[in-house]
Amino acid sequence: MTLQEYRRKRRFDNTPEPEADRQRRRGRRPIFVVQLHHASRRHYDFRLQVGNTLKSWAVPKGPSFDPAVKRLAAEVEDHPLDYANFEGDIPKGQYGGGHVAIFDRGLWSTDEDPEAQLAKGHLRFHLFGDKLKGGWHLVRTHKPARQPQWLLFKEKDDYAGKREADDLLQGVASSPAASRRGTARKQTRPSKKRTRSGTRWAQHAAELEGARKARHRPAFVAPQLATLQAQVPEGERWLHEAKWDGYRLIAQINGGTVRLWSRNELEWTAKVPEIVSALETLGLADAVLDGELVAGAGRQQDFSLLQATLSGEKNATLSYVLFDVLQVGEVDLTNSPQSQRKALLAEILADPPDRLVYSSHIEGRGDEALAMAIERGLEGIISKRADAPYRSGRGDAWRKIKQRASDEFVVVGYTAPRGSRLGLGALLLAAPDAEHGWRYAGRVGSGFSDTLLAELSERLSGSARKPADVHVDVDDPDLRRAHWVKPELVVEVFHHGRGNQGLLRQPSLKAIRRDKEASDLREAAPGTHKAEKTMSTRRGRSAKKPTPVELTSPERVVFPDSGITKAQVFDYYQRIARWLLPEIAGRPVSVVRCPQGAARPCFFQKHHTAGMERVDSVPLEEEDGTRADYLVVHDETGLLELVQFNALEFHPWGSQADSPDLADRIVFDLDPGPDVAWKQVVEAARLVRKRLRALGLVSYVRTSGGKGLHVVVPLKPACPWTRVKAFAHAFAESMAGSDPLAYVATASKKFRNGRIFIDYLRNGRGATSVASFSLRAREGAPVAMPLRWEELGRIKGGNAYDMASALRRMKRTRSHPWSGFARLRQNLDKVGEKLALADER
Repeated sequence: MTLQEYRRKRRFDNTPEPEADRQRRRGRRPIFVVQLHHASRRHYDFRLQVGNTLKSWAVPKGPSFDPAVKRLAAEVEDHPLDYANFEGDIPKGQYGGGHVAIFDRGLWSTDEDPEAQLAKGHLRFHLFGDKLKGGWHLVRTHKPARQPQWLLFKEKDDYAGKREADDLLQGVASSPAASRRGTARKQTRPSKKRTRSGTRWAQHAAELEGARKARHRPAFVAPQLATLQAQVPEGERWLHEAKWDGYRLIAQINGGTVRLWSRNELEWTAKVPEIVSALETLGLADAVLDGELVAGAGRQQDFSLLQATLSGEKNATLSYVLFDVLQVGEVDLTNSPQSQRKALLAEILADPPDRLVYSSHIEGRGDEALAMAIERGLEGIISKRADAPYRSGRGDAWRKIKQRASDEFVVVGYTAPRGSRLGLGALLLAAPDAEHGWRYAGRVGSGFSDTLLAELSERLSGSARKPADVHVDVDDPDLRRAHWVKPELVVEVFHHGRGNQGLLRQPSLKAIRRDKEASDLREAAPGTHKAEKTMSTRRGRSAKKPTPVELTSPERVVFPDSGITKAQVFDYYQRIARWLLPEIAGRPVSVVRCPQGAARPCFFQKHHTAGMERVDSVPLEEEDGTRADYLVVHDETGLLELVQFNALEFHPWGSQADSPDLADRIVFDLDPGPDVAWKQVVEAARLVRKRLRALGLVSYVRTSGGKGLHVVVPLKPACPWTRVKAFAHAFAESMAGSDPLAYVATASKKFRNGRIFIDYLRNGRGATSVASFSLRAREGAPVAMPLRWEELGRIKGGNAYDMASALRRMKRTRSHPWSGFARLRQNLDKVGEKLALADER
């Protein structure tokens, strides 16, 4: 659209009319304005913002509220947006000379593309002004005329009636003096056919259990928030609603005046006048309601439409989905049960006006509710305890269950654009971190519109700073050139979990959360689990004051098949620490970290990284001659910090950190190939024990937590790795040679069908094997469990113990199954000769 015709008709040195917009309208919804124009012929100018101009029509008799009356509207040239604020006198002799006064103005919306509708000749739209409200139509006629002719008429709705525009002229400036004094605008009330009896609803409210007299007139109430859960709660005492994807709004109706508030108590009344108008029609003189502002059907894919509408990029219909009522009249309902509040709300919205929607629910049958929500394209459900009162803040009475991974992060920086991209390249994100405040979580560079890129670039470019507010523990060269900003802006991001280094995988921007602040992310972080750090002075290491390990995201499901959460894993390691620590303490240890849970890709980590404050490190020489800092756990707090870092498995070296070249144990991993029965694995372990005993070596057995068994030989004093590796290799070859149809000593899988691999490769400097009592990142949360040899015949498989049964076992036995392991003195000094003799026999 162009303003060329508008400029051609005017001499701006002689007219006070605006020549062009002084600034771009960014982040604002489309406006309309109706001006009373006393030109050579008195008429109303009707203008709708479409794009960056005002589409304009001259309506001689003005709009009529009677749907049967169709008013002629002659299309005229487009006007600049600044014209919406113009009042005053256009000098005589100039184009349109005469007085101009504002009759009404506000916002407008339409369900479909306005330009496409105008091209077809029929625009359906809604007005949200002080006088003009509800649905309207503009239909192009086919009568030949100098200017395109349209018909403007009212839709049959709650605002229809017999009124004319001239009936509402009280307070509209009709002279230059009046224009300078300003224009009083009288609010138009809806027709009486939708009038509700507020007194009747207040009487019903007073009958609810727990209802009480309100202490004050209706006011903002901090909303109740839901806690993220992995599983749908069971039982008839739960109500399950759709999880609407929108903006939370609290509606305050005080003396019939409606005000809308965001969850952070920012007023939204002027942003969504259509919702204000709809709430006015309820007839509630005093009330407080809770709901969600949505666009379309309130689905995940509609959230971007909602944001685009609120920012002015699009012009969709918005709705207010109501799911709670907190006050009616002088009755406070916050102590009333959830189910009774919902029942009253259903009565109030039995015949809801346009733009208001009642959020229905299912009692019990949560899995069915979740399936229905997903089928409708919703993100999930909100489960609410039917007997619970309304309590501000986050609690357990409301739970949200989502199916698509999306999380909220704070923006801590951005990268420069590349190629043809404008504005910025990607947003740098961070999540709350107990130790550092914010921890870098990755970047998001997709899901942006050009308009949003420009807005973000303008907003962020003026606040560059050093990255002092975020802890970055990854080595990414691009971050050295990044622009860092204060952590204030909150965004919601779709993603496919976390990859290496704990960064987001395939993130895509879902929304800018203008309704939230960075502090909300901290409040939303689930409760913390703490373990006290008990430090001992060890080899010159000074004791430290106990400090807590804080667990983030305790509700995250780690083992999807069994629903085990991160909090439960943390609790397991806290309870098993007294048994696990002797296995790993003081040794270089590798961990298997699973940021996305055991069912998603995990990664092996052996080196210390920044951010691990309670886990020690030891510099060790690598195979290439360089040195690197290896993880070393000394105490329970270090162990639990690794669990906080999503470690599921612990794999220690067979040597101490202060003597890494001397092995103090040998591990034989009996790994069965396909089609090997468990009974054969047990027989193999017993044979290994027998052959080791013949060499004068005592051994111990444990389940691997997988398919096989481990036979472990303690060495005291420790032996050089070269001797241990040579012995383990020779022993495995001896086993394979004695029964080549049952055993194999090579790692190649093609030789392992129907046979057991005697894995000796865990016996070399830098090699590891899973620790006793460690979880395994496999289905069912199995545990590597040490056994007494006499128990072996009763075990059904290498994964016989899981997290729960392992805790029960150790609580019951109260002693380590490997009695005497730490006190046993044996080594390989005389074993070589015995092994050679055994081979000869």
